[in-house]
Amino acid sequence: MEINKTFFAPRLYIRSGVTNIGFYATGLQAIELRRWSNNDGTLHVAELSINGAIFHLREESSLKPGRFSPEKHSGTTAAIGLFVPDVDACINRAIAAGATEISPAKDYDYGY
Repeated sequence: MEINKTFFAPRLYIRSGVTNIGFYATGLQAIELRRWSNNDGTLHVAELSINGAIFHLREESSLKPGRFSPEKHSGTTAAIGLFVPDVDACINRAIAAGATEISPAKDYDYGY
C-alpha cells in the first residue's frame, strides 16, 4: 500500500473469536479493504473504510496488555467522531444492524 497523504486510523479492539465483522458494512456502510488472519483462522487485523476514513479492527489479546474489547469494561473505552452527510440515516442503519443507541444524535451550539 502506497501512502501519499497523512491520515489517522483508529484501532478498535473487538471480542476474541469474532470473525464476522459484517455489522460495520451493514450498519455503517464500511468497505473492507483488506484482512489478515492468524494461522488458526482468527482475525489478526481488518482494515475498513467509511467514505475514505480508514480504521482497523483487531481482536483483544490477553497476551498483549491494553488490547481489550469494550465488553471487558461494560462499554466502549474510546469515543470516535464519525461525520457523515445524513446522521439520522447512519444511526438508523446501525441500529437496524444491531447497534444500541446510548445517546441520541442532537445539534450542539458549536455547530456539530
